Amino acid sequence: MADKTEQNDIPDLGELRENIDAIDREIVDLLNKRAEVSLGVGRYKAATGETIYKPFREQEVLNKIADSSPGPLPDKHLRTIYREIMSSSRHLQRPERVVYLGPEGTFSYFAAIEHMGTSASLTPKNNFEEIFRAVAEEGAELGVIPLENSIEGTVGQVVDLFMKYTVYIQAEVFSKISHSLMSNAERLEDVEVIYSHPQPLGQCREWLRANMRDVPTIPLESTAEAAEVVAGKKAAAVIGHIKLADMHGLNVLAQNIEDQPDNWTRFFIIGPSPSQEDKRDKTTILFTLPDRPGALARVLTTMAHQSINLSKLESRPFKGEKWKYVFFADLACDMSGGRYEDVLQDIREQCHTLRVLGTYPTQEER
Repeated sequence: MADKTEQNDIPDLGELRENIDAIDREIVDLLNKRAEVSLGVGRYKAATGETIYKPFREQEVLNKIADSSPGPLPDKHLRTIYREIMSSSRHLQRPERVVYLGPEGTFSYFAAIEHMGTSASLTPKNNFEEIFRAVAEEGAELGVIPLENSIEGTVGQVVDLFMKYTVYIQAEVFSKISHSLMSNAERLEDVEVIYSHPQPLGQCREWLRANMRDVPTIPLESTAEAAEVVAGKKAAAVIGHIKLADMHGLNVLAQNIEDQPDNWTRFFIIGPSPSQEDKRDKTTILFTLPDRPGALARVLTTMAHQSINLSKLESRPFKGEKWKYVFFADLACDMSGGRYEDVLQDIREQCHTLRVLGTYPTQEER
């Protein structure tokens, strides 16, 4: 009897598949209805001159969807699905050219796919300056740039380029960084040389010292370029994103080789004009100071008196001016709002120069 009861509890596979087919038809119908509404949004944006990319609105939609879901679909899966739905919606409204540090397969590429979805029109660039120039002068709607890594610190060249080009931060993206060692070789012992970008090489320094002490490392412009070089060699290896192995037919010899497991890179999405969204959480500014005692202290005191939380402050040499410095700062508030108008003017008067690089929504590390 027990065996018959257990057999009766087994669902009919054919019936389950019919149910899935029926639900899929409903999903497709609803997705097309959503696409029709999205096309209407696109027409509205075209008529009013609004930008297609609205990071705070997208974040708001994702949070609402996740909060309203009773399960059993995991939150992570639901967000991934809706990220692709919104990516398709953006593309339907108007394809936007998104430039990133190429070639395809860099961490910038994977960060762009993770945040913008696979429907984004991604265009690779050879270096950071080409990305800034494309956004500022050549009509690219958006650019993806790495600003800082939790282990290696700020990418100084990116801060320098903010001084040179008039672009604005639209959003920040935190991407978890995990490195693998990949090669045509089948064993670690057979690897004779390792290629990668300088940042991954630095982030895996201790692992390399412990496991590949006598193997030389060669820095290249990107991990993707390194993978292309390694794909044509028998005894070379690349350090980079594990998906590079599938892209180039390489063997994964070691995974998660970064020295610090809690390894994140903060990327910026930049555009040619300031964000026009109603709600923003953070402001990034770039300023220089007059050469007199207490100049920086006065700016910081002004912020403190208004309870403005300074979450990042870093100085960089001012290009072309010996012993002069530019300060790059993140403020945990929307300085574009009327509440801070007088404060911003006070800070401007205390500085030699001041640029608001952008106000944008905060993204938590996920």
